[in-house]
Amino acid sequence: MILSNSDDFIHNYQTNQNKEDLNKLITSIYQELLPSLKLSSIHPHHPVVVHQVLKPWQLLGTGNYAAVFYHSASPDLVIKIYAPGRPGWSEEVEVYRRLGSHPAFSKCYYAQDNFLVLQRLYGTTLYDAMHQGLAIPNQVIKDIDLALEYARSRNLNPHDIHGRNVMMSSEGKGLVVDISDFLKSEPCELWSDLKKAYSWLYIPLFSWHRLPLPYFVLDLVRGSYRIWGRWLKFISGT
Repeated sequence: MILSNSDDFIHNYQTNQNKEDLNKLITSIYQELLPSLKLSSIHPHHPVVVHQVLKPWQLLGTGNYAAVFYHSASPDLVIKIYAPGRPGWSEEVEVYRRLGSHPAFSKCYYAQDNFLVLQRLYGTTLYDAMHQGLAIPNQVIKDIDLALEYARSRNLNPHDIHGRNVMMSSEGKGLVVDISDFLKSEPCELWSDLKKAYSWLYIPLFSWHRLPLPYFVLDLVRGSYRIWGRWLKFISGT
């Protein structure tokens, strides 16, 4: 599937010079990145493994189905590449088609051959903000709420919205990083639960100081939440 400028969701990349840079980047993807890249997904519930990526390409992050890279000459764009045999590419393309343009979401500039070229979002995940002891303004929560409501208005179902998938920008704005599961139909209460934790735990206990929390503490909280959720489902029979 190729996204052309005639598609209603492909975004013009700013100026003509930027378009030329985008075309150069796409050429580099096909000629340099893809031929040299060694990417595999060993287990669907574990992050993909990047065995090799050559400079000037750099690995930005990995998920269970895909890895994200950027080129040093185009740091404001990222390339999300799905691992061989893993689903999700066509669904993510459709999500971007429905989202169109919104300040809290990334934009898609190109999609073809199991990868996407996306706008890079800059910020700190709420998970890392807790680890670093950064203040999380209420405006961040409000921005994300509005963004998810916008997604629902576009016939999408926000899913898997947790502390690693949302960010706050340096200007204190809320951003949604991962939209790949927005076509799933089953309900997801992760964002609702995160907001409760923000109101009931973060505001009274952590908002008044800048105490960094070790990752093992955050992971313990996440693990406890999962056990609590399973127990609630068990006793409710759902």
